[in-house]
Amino acid sequence: MVRPTTIKDVCEAVREHSCVLPCGGGTKPALSATAEGVTRLELGGLRGIIEYEPDEYTFTALAGTPLAEVQAALAMHGQYLPFDPPLAAAGATLGGTVAAGLSGPGRLRYGGVRDFVIGVRWVDGTGELIRGGGKVVKNAAGFDFPKLFCGSLGRLGVMADLSFKVFPSPTARVTAAIECSSTGDAVDRLNFLAGQSWEAEALEFCGVDKPVLYARFMGDEPALTPRVEAVLAAVQRPGRILSSGEADAYWKECAALAGEPLVKVPLTPGRIPSLEYELAGTQGSRRYSMAGNVAYLSGIDPATLHPVLRARQLPGLTLRGGGPLRPGFISSALMEAKVKASMDPHGKFPPLLSEPYNPAPSA
Repeated sequence: MVRPTTIKDVCEAVREHSCVLPCGGGTKPALSATAEGVTRLELGGLRGIIEYEPDEYTFTALAGTPLAEVQAALAMHGQYLPFDPPLAAAGATLGGTVAAGLSGPGRLRYGGVRDFVIGVRWVDGTGELIRGGGKVVKNAAGFDFPKLFCGSLGRLGVMADLSFKVFPSPTARVTAAIECSSTGDAVDRLNFLAGQSWEAEALEFCGVDKPVLYARFMGDEPALTPRVEAVLAAVQRPGRILSSGEADAYWKECAALAGEPLVKVPLTPGRIPSLEYELAGTQGSRRYSMAGNVAYLSGIDPATLHPVLRARQLPGLTLRGGGPLRPGFISSALMEAKVKASMDPHGKFPPLLSEPYNPAPSA
């Protein structure tokens, strides 16, 4: 294990070791587990905001900077990261969030982490420091390396610092809780809300017998609350507006991503009912976020979960607990063969795939 405190230290560590894997706050331990022969780079000492221009709505910070530190600095100027980065309270870092490609419920309206990172400097397999993107939104020249590093899991290089664009904080938020009779009913109402012009900031529900659909809206009061009341009337299901305390508690719980094992699964709303059918009666919980396009499955035995995902050809990224690392069967295989081979020709960083992709036959 190596703990660099400067970018120069990172360059030297990459040159000196045969294979390295960068690690941030350790909030997603399955992603930072190292095999034999792999040196772990603990980047917690590589922290701090380098530049922050509130008038330009941009900042640059070292990769090991905790999200909580960034959020506090932004809040002092009435700004925030609209993609709701999860695990901030647990100590997640800026680089770890980008490497894992993790976004929270706010991704529904404004896009994910890949839509807000505008620049990156990283150390490649030769120990050289390289820049991609820029520090301002208008700089769009060259290859879009910042987006390439989103979801790279530390397999393409060691991110040294990152530049982000930010937004003004919303004036007010209101969350509505809508009672649904079944998973299919929740998906139907979710699709209804997502297809309207209300521009929900977040839409999600948990997979239970009688799920509750949570819809979050933002805007200016006093017009916001009547708008959400109109939403409740249009959705034609029992529901209510949560108090600010109830809403804060719910969204903080979502950001905590509790449970072990914890697996992130990209999917579509139409695939939720069949997945719920297969997992009904199992221990653990299922939360469907971003209008049903992402599932967080926690506390489910990998021996039960992984065959279900394979049968449906659904990729699963294990964030915490046991089970194989599968960022996306087909896409990661192509990335391994083409992108990683170009970015890391000498194999200084671990392979992306932990196991070959053997798709199950279609039903």
